[in-house]
This record gives sequence, structure tokens and C-alpha cells, in this order.
Amino acid sequence: MNRTFSVILIILALGLIAYNVTLVDFEEPFQGDSTIALIGIMASLCAVVLLLIYITSKKVENKLKNRD
Repeated sequence: MNRTFSVILIILALGLIAYNVTLVDFEEPFQGDSTIALIGIMASLCAVVLLLIYITSKKVENKLKNRD
């Protein structure tokens, strides 16, 4: 997986977060469809964090290869 594909996945995850925020009823966030939207937001945030960790690990790997 290259950097461009990772960035595209991050943008898609951010789009899903934005969409799910519009579905949350802020007066009753833990009732009905709002719960599903909150789960979607948390899952998308996890995906973003994992992709950022992946990108960082690839940068470290490239620096270690170039050092030798």
C-alpha cells in the first residue's frame, strides 16, 4: 500500500466521520440511530489513527534502509 492510497483512505474515513456527525441527535446521543452514528464515528477515527501509524512506520522503515 503506497502513501497515495493511504491518504485516500484517510480522506474517506474523514468523510464518513462528517456524514455520521450529521446523523447524531445531540439532545439524545445514545438513543436509536445516534448510537449507530457514534459507533461509526469511533470506527472511522480508529481507521485514521491506524493509517497514520502505518504511514509513520513506513517513513521510519525507509530512513533505516537509507542509513545503511
